[in-house]
Amino acid sequence: MSATHDVFNQVPPLGDVDTAADPALLEALHREGAGWAEADVHAAGLLAGSEQAREWARLADGHSPVLRTHDRVGHRIDEVEFHPAWHELIGTAVRLGLTAAPWRDDRPGAHVAHAAATYAWSQVEAGHMCPIGMTYAVVPSLRQAPELAAAYEPLLAAREYEPGSRPPLGKPGLLAGMSMTEKQGGSDVRANTTRAVRSADGSYRLTGHKWFTSAPMCDVFLVLAQAPGGLSCFLLPRVLPDGTHNRMHLQRLKDKLGNRSNASAELEYDDAAAWLIAEEGDGLRVIMEMVNLSRLAVTIWSAAGMRAATVAAVHHATHRQAFGAYLRDQPLMRNVLADLALESEAAVALAMRLAGATDRAVRGDRTEAAFRRLAGAVGKYWICKRTSIHAAEALECLGGNGYVEDSGMPRLYREAPLNSVWEGSGNVAALDVLRVLRREPEAAVAFLGELDDAVGADRRYDSAVARLRTDLAAVAAADPRDPGVQFGARRLVEQMALAVQASLLIRHGHPAVADGFCASRLDADRGQVLGTLPAGLDVGTVIERAQLKSA
Repeated sequence: MSATHDVFNQVPPLGDVDTAADPALLEALHREGAGWAEADVHAAGLLAGSEQAREWARLADGHSPVLRTHDRVGHRIDEVEFHPAWHELIGTAVRLGLTAAPWRDDRPGAHVAHAAATYAWSQVEAGHMCPIGMTYAVVPSLRQAPELAAAYEPLLAAREYEPGSRPPLGKPGLLAGMSMTEKQGGSDVRANTTRAVRSADGSYRLTGHKWFTSAPMCDVFLVLAQAPGGLSCFLLPRVLPDGTHNRMHLQRLKDKLGNRSNASAELEYDDAAAWLIAEEGDGLRVIMEMVNLSRLAVTIWSAAGMRAATVAAVHHATHRQAFGAYLRDQPLMRNVLADLALESEAAVALAMRLAGATDRAVRGDRTEAAFRRLAGAVGKYWICKRTSIHAAEALECLGGNGYVEDSGMPRLYREAPLNSVWEGSGNVAALDVLRVLRREPEAAVAFLGELDDAVGADRRYDSAVARLRTDLAAVAAADPRDPGVQFGARRLVEQMALAVQASLLIRHGHPAVADGFCASRLDADRGQVLGTLPAGLDVGTVIERAQLKSA
């Protein structure tokens, strides 16, 4: 066949890079007290930035899990088959200690180090992080049943991954899942109808249907069910101590928009054995311990997705020419790239601040615990919401190439909306903010204290904080039954998120980043889409901070 054209003006592969070579991440790592972990974070980044890991991601996303309900002779087996690349991704995350390892680490900053390594590693592929994040989040809930925690926690924190169906206490390491949602209730778990009946041996038997259970091949699950004393939380193993399968039957796998590498299932509990955590009727309180940490996880994953999308956009624009010049050198594209980078830096600054608050809260700092209760819901709402907008704009930077699977951008785009739904949709998170403001005044004090630390450095910021104080005072004084308060909740949470991100960037970020963020996010006449930065900003510095170099 004769040659019809030469291939030129196409973008080279990113090559092997270090996803942790991110100034915003490394600055936050040291600021939040985990500078000692920088080498480990870079190790995670080098793995995530390798061509090998990107190939695992492509294969895992391209070969969705397959449900096998029965074996060839009709025995019920309820197994999910994954592509080998999925196991490579999961196994690597476990070996990096991204499951429950920080709960067994007494060093201050252990949860910050965990968050930073999670941010670096999860940029390669988000789907497999679901069981990883749930395993991290399960520990505080499990500790409310000391005997169960003593048996299971060391295995949840172990850095060994062994797939397959075996009694959990006989495996070298475990993954944990969560099974809450029912079709009639969704986020309203009080409407759950799954029943729990106590057995003579002290265990319970659960019967009911669950509408969403992600990562159904985990070894153990936290499950909500209605016991005689009310909604309660249980630990349910997939395989019983005698080696038989628990009566947890997978009905079908969800056909999802994204998160294609990960299995999410509808399932039936048919007299399944489980063990009570805490007391009957304490289920919502117990499970919220896990949900709050899962919210931190999805916030970190969303920030990681923004970083991956920004890197891809900057890399493309650096090597692609149009109309006689490289895209990166053209003014309007520079506006877009800088705006993408601003959003990404603000996201990682807040996500890492929340990780630091978590670390200090679990060590007994009450002020940090109060800040986390409010800022955690604010951060989850805003960062997860912004990720979809960010992914779409980053994809567009690649033009038609960005709409093609080979670029990797469609996977980021499909994944982006999930974290906004996961662990409570945007409305649920916004209502949580109102609840905390109403019931826990110390949380508002801690949050405003964080904002006060930056007052006086930027007039735009000072004006935004003054407006926010007025709005928060109005909410605190309002009747909680006032529909107008609820109607405006999203706008209030957006103001809170922008203010706390600006506070962090003013105090700790690069001056060019802080100036760009305040000019574009806090001024009343700011544009409504990315790429509408005002003139006069140092966009070159902002873009340069976003570029990854070959490892």
